[in-house]
Amino acid sequence: MGFDMRAALRRSGSALLALAVSAGLLSTDAASADGTPAKELFGARALPTESAPTSYGFYSKGCLAGGIAIPTDGPTWQAMRLSRNRRWGHPEMIALVERFSHDAAEKIGWPGLLLGDISQPRGGPMLSGHASHQIGLDADIWLTPMPQRTLTYQERESISATSMLDKSRFLTIDPSVWTPSHARLIMMAASYPEVERVFVNPAIKKKLCDTWRGDRTALGKVRPIYGHDYHFHIRIKCPAGSKGCKDQAAVRAGDGCDKSLAWWFTDEPWAKPKKKPGEKPPKPKFATLADLPKACAVVLNGPAPASEQQATYGTAYRAPAAIPAAATSIESVIGAAADAPLASVPVPLPRPALQ
Repeated sequence: MGFDMRAALRRSGSALLALAVSAGLLSTDAASADGTPAKELFGARALPTESAPTSYGFYSKGCLAGGIAIPTDGPTWQAMRLSRNRRWGHPEMIALVERFSHDAAEKIGWPGLLLGDISQPRGGPMLSGHASHQIGLDADIWLTPMPQRTLTYQERESISATSMLDKSRFLTIDPSVWTPSHARLIMMAASYPEVERVFVNPAIKKKLCDTWRGDRTALGKVRPIYGHDYHFHIRIKCPAGSKGCKDQAAVRAGDGCDKSLAWWFTDEPWAKPKKKPGEKPPKPKFATLADLPKACAVVLNGPAPASEQQATYGTAYRAPAAIPAAATSIESVIGAAADAPLASVPVPLPRPALQ
């Protein structure tokens, strides 16, 4: 077997990251000292780190090393809002999204997935839109089916997802847009063992509780949350090997069609906070690098691959990865270290940039 330069670089990057974290080479980071919001720092990184994939911290407070991008297009998916540069994730998240898209097309006839935000190249807080999605283990899937043509870049920026709600009534599904296929799609997403939760609007959860006649085992993983009437949100468990990753508490036993769901249909979740007369709203406090796991300072400043193409992976169109001429230059550094990806992890996918 030939020497794999890309795998070697990821192994060496992993070793450097581990060394920096263990040596505590974090205290002199200027951004941490001056209080710059972490969302500005991570939002400015266009590429991931060249290192083994690792999720650090919690879904709403962490970062991602060794992230990969899902291709903008596949046979059963298209990525939306490309200007945000949020189609990155842990390889296990990317592998799941691809597998889900294939399964949905093959088993329930879904035309294809329109992909919303997954994560930034190095995870971390975002400039807009999300509190979570920080460690590469969350993905948004539109409830709008993929059209049977390739969308243009401008269409991906401007097309709006379709709400499943009847806006004239409180938390009520619109029967003119909701279909049994939507229910099957969400329940399929929840059925994968690595999926920890699927977040949906309370009205969607209630619709599933009232109408789902299949196996309800996975229904408890479908959780009601504010918004999420245009898309649903898949969250997977911390991958094996991500020792710095913190799982969310497991969902309670049962299908979730209980008092916890009924609460969303009371006034309490929607009541505006009461303010005292003359009380000024508190100034927003943004997380800084110092608020994140220590490893995130190294992730932020770690080496990047040469291009986005080198970090775009997928299973849709397999192609051999080119080996640079200087591939043997770091063999002596890497030695016999083994960091081979799992068979389920997507393989490199060279593709031209979307025009």
